[in-house]
Amino acid sequence: MMEQHLNSYLQNMTLEEKVDQLLQLVGGFFEEAGTEGQITGPMASLGITEQTVHNVGSVLGLAGAQEAIRVQQAHLSKNRLGIPLLIMADIVHGFKTIFPIPLAIGCSWDMELAEESATIAAREAAVSGVHVTFAPMVDLVRDPRWGRVMESTGEDPYLNSQFARAFVRGFQGKDLTNDTERVAACVKHFAAYGAGEGGRDYNTVDVSAWQLREYYLPSYKAALDEGCEMVMTSFNTVEGVAATGNKRLMRDLLRDEWGFDGVLISDWAAIKELIPHGIAEDEREAAKKALLAGVDIEMMTSCYNGHLPELIRSGQLDEALVDEAVMRILKLKQKLGLFENPLRGADPEREREVVFCEAHRAVAKELAIKSCVLLKNDSVLPLNPNQRIALIGPFAESGDILGSWSWSGSQEEAIRVVDGFQSKIPSSLLTVAAGCSVDDITEEQYAEALHAASQAEVIVLALGERSDMSGEAGSRSNIRLPQAQLELVKRLKTLNKPMVAVLFNGRPLDLHGVIEEADAVLEAWFPGGEGGAAIADLLYGDAEPTGRLTMSFPQSVGQVPVYYNHFNTGRPQLDPNTTERYVSQYLDIPNEPLFPFGYGLSYTDVAYDSLQLSGDTLIPGQELTVRVQVTNTGTRPVEETVQFYVRDISGDTVRPMKELKDFCKVLLAPGESQEVEFTVTEPQLRYHHADLSFDSDSGEFAVFTGPNSRDTTEGRFRLVKETGK
Repeated sequence: MMEQHLNSYLQNMTLEEKVDQLLQLVGGFFEEAGTEGQITGPMASLGITEQTVHNVGSVLGLAGAQEAIRVQQAHLSKNRLGIPLLIMADIVHGFKTIFPIPLAIGCSWDMELAEESATIAAREAAVSGVHVTFAPMVDLVRDPRWGRVMESTGEDPYLNSQFARAFVRGFQGKDLTNDTERVAACVKHFAAYGAGEGGRDYNTVDVSAWQLREYYLPSYKAALDEGCEMVMTSFNTVEGVAATGNKRLMRDLLRDEWGFDGVLISDWAAIKELIPHGIAEDEREAAKKALLAGVDIEMMTSCYNGHLPELIRSGQLDEALVDEAVMRILKLKQKLGLFENPLRGADPEREREVVFCEAHRAVAKELAIKSCVLLKNDSVLPLNPNQRIALIGPFAESGDILGSWSWSGSQEEAIRVVDGFQSKIPSSLLTVAAGCSVDDITEEQYAEALHAASQAEVIVLALGERSDMSGEAGSRSNIRLPQAQLELVKRLKTLNKPMVAVLFNGRPLDLHGVIEEADAVLEAWFPGGEGGAAIADLLYGDAEPTGRLTMSFPQSVGQVPVYYNHFNTGRPQLDPNTTERYVSQYLDIPNEPLFPFGYGLSYTDVAYDSLQLSGDTLIPGQELTVRVQVTNTGTRPVEETVQFYVRDISGDTVRPMKELKDFCKVLLAPGESQEVEFTVTEPQLRYHHADLSFDSDSGEFAVFTGPNSRDTTEGRFRLVKETGK
C-alpha cells in the first residue's frame, strides 16, 4: 500500500478517531465492547466508550490464533474506516516454548542461538496472532537487587549491544512484510531503567549525561541500527524528568539526533504516572507533555483520549503532532501487511503444528545447556551414572523453572530436575525429597531429606528463588537464598557426603551459606521448559558446561552495585591483603566480586600463554593484531570463550579498568592448542569525552586476554594520532 493511501486514511479520520488510534487496551476490553448494555468495569474506570474501543489502534495480551482472528474480524466490522488492530504481547524469552531467561541467554555468549531463540519465539507468537513483541529488553544492569535483571543480558554495554542486535534479527527477520512468521520488535526501556536507586523497581534514576551515553544508551542504539521497529519508554526519571514526558530524551535525542521515526509506546500507564512523578499536575498536562515528547501510543490509561481533542481545539497543541503519531502507527501496520492481510500469520492449524514442537524444544534444551554456569567443582562433577543420588530441595520436583515473563508457557509441561535424573539412572539409584519449601522448613521435611541423603553417595540440592521473587516488581534487599534453604544445606553438610548445589534464580545471589558448603555449584538460572533435561546432561557429563557470567556475583549485598568495568580511584587498593587504611576498600569484605564478569568453569582446564602484539604502536587507519595461544590441558573436550579487554590508561575522562571489546569461542580437543587472534583499531578506542564528543586520545593502552575479566594476561601499546605524540 502506497503512502498516499495512508494519507487518505488520515484525512478521512475525525480528530477523535485519530486520538483513539493512539490508545492501547488489553484484550478484555474487546470482549466487553461486544456486549450490549451499560458500560461497566474497565471501560468505565478508564472513562472510555464502546465507540472508542471500536476506534482503538492496538491491543495487548491476546493469546491464541482463534482469539486473535475473532477480535480482529470483530474490530474490522465495527471500525468505520476498516483500520486493523496491532496485536502486541510480551514475548520475552519464548511464547509456548520457553527458553532460559535473558540473563541466562546472555551467559551463553552465543549470538546465533540467541537469534534462533527469538526466531522461534516470533514464529510461535505470529502463528498465534501476535504482530509485535515487547522485547528485547536491553537495559544495562549492575544491581542484582533489581528483579528485572533477569530480563537483561548483563552489565556490559558491548555484549548487551550484540545480543540486542541478535534478538532484533531473530524477531523481525529480513522481510517483515512478507515473512508472516516474524513479529516487529520493541526495544525497551528507554532509557536507563536498570539504574534505579537501591535496586528498587520504578525508582528514581540519576545518571549524568556522560554516563548515559557511555554505558546506558549503546544497546538501545544497537537495536535501532539493526532495524528495530518500536521503542518503549521507561518508568524512571532521566536527568530529573520522567522518561515518558521527557522531550529532551525522546524528541531531541531519539527522534532528532538518532533519526528514529518508528513507533514510540509508553510502558503500562506510564503517561498517567507523570502525575505522581510530579511533572504533570493532572491527566491533561500529562497528555500534553507526553505528546510533545513524541510518545505515539498510550498503554492502558486514557490521558490522550480524554484530553488531546480539547488541547488541540483550544490551540494548545498542534494537530500535526497527532497526525505524525497516527502516521507512524499506520506505517507499522502497513509494514506488517495488515491492510492487505489483517489476520497476518494467525492460523489455528499451523499453530497446532508449530507451537511447542519438538524442533523448538530441542533448541530450548541446547540453549539451556549453554546458559548454565559452573561456579565451583571440587572433583565431584560429572556424576557417575552408577552412583546413588539423593535429589533434595524445593526445586527437585518443581515446574517453577520457567522464570518471569513466561505467561504462555506451562509449568506442568516443563522438564523438571527429577525428570532429568530419571532419564539418566534407574529408580533404584535415585531418592527424592523436598527437604524444605522455598522459604520454610519443618522437622518432618528435614527427617525425610536426612533419610534420603543417608542412603546416597552424592547429595544433589535443587535450590533457589520462586519465579515471582524476581522479574518486574521483584526487588529484594536480601539476595541470599531464603534461610530455610540455607538451614537445609547446613544440616546436610554434617553428613560429610559430596554435595552438589543446582541454583534456580533470576538474579546473581549472595551465595554465602552455599558456596562454602557445596562441593560443586551449577548456576542454572531459570532455564526454561527443557531445564531439567539440560541440567541432567551437564551433571552427568553428557554435555560440557560452557556458560560464562555476564553479571558479577557479589560478596555481599552491601557491595552492590559491583561490576567489572569500574573506574580506578585516586587511592586504589593495590593489594587486597594490604594493612594500609587510607585506600578505597571495605574493612570487612574484599573489593572484588565473589565471581567476576566472564567467569565460568569447564570440566577441563585451559592454559593461556602470554599474549603477543604485532606492534607497540597503533596509527588511525591501521590495526594491531593481538594473539594468544590457548591449550586444553585436560582430558575432555572444551568450548572456551576467549575474552578480549582493553584499558585506556589515561583519558579526558576516567576510563574503566577493563572494557570488553571482543570474544571468540574455540573448540579444543584434549591436548589441543589453538592461536586466537583479535584486532585493535582506533574506532574501538573511542569514548565520550567530558563535552560528550566521541573520540579517542593518543596515549598508552593495555590489552588483556583470558577466560574471564579477572584472570587475564596483559600487553601494552600506544595510540599515536599526531606526529610527535
